[in-house]
Amino acid sequence: MNLEQALNTMKSRGYKYTGKREKMVRIFSGRDRYLSAKEVMEEMQKDYPGLSVDTVYRNLSLFEELDIIEGTEWEGERRYRFHCGGDHHHHHLICKECGRTKRINVCPMNALLGQPDDFKITDHKFEIYGYCSECDGEEGKEQAEGR
Repeated sequence: MNLEQALNTMKSRGYKYTGKREKMVRIFSGRDRYLSAKEVMEEMQKDYPGLSVDTVYRNLSLFEELDIIEGTEWEGERRYRFHCGGDHHHHHLICKECGRTKRINVCPMNALLGQPDDFKITDHKFEIYGYCSECDGEEGKEQAEGR
């Protein structure tokens, strides 16, 4: 997914194209990492100082519903990133420090479970958390070792 595809998705599904929505989509398109609603809010307030938290959450929910962004739960907080787009099934490595992601192009589910008898799997999510090479300094090592 890119910025133009995201905005076209919104328009084609009958949603208003507003400056706030465009700004929010631009925030996600410019980053290859997960962002919290708080981070989005802080970035948006530069241009929209009176913006409400409800507006941010409402649009995050809409964008997730439209597959413009994808969300995950980590460390007790919902976080979002631009949707990868395409139909290729994949999973992610996620840096716990900076939120950057790296694509895993194989599905561990196949090795773990395969297709079980008497059950149709319709969806699943597999994420691996750790530290990217840029964040794997002493702090990252200490956290990984449980110090």
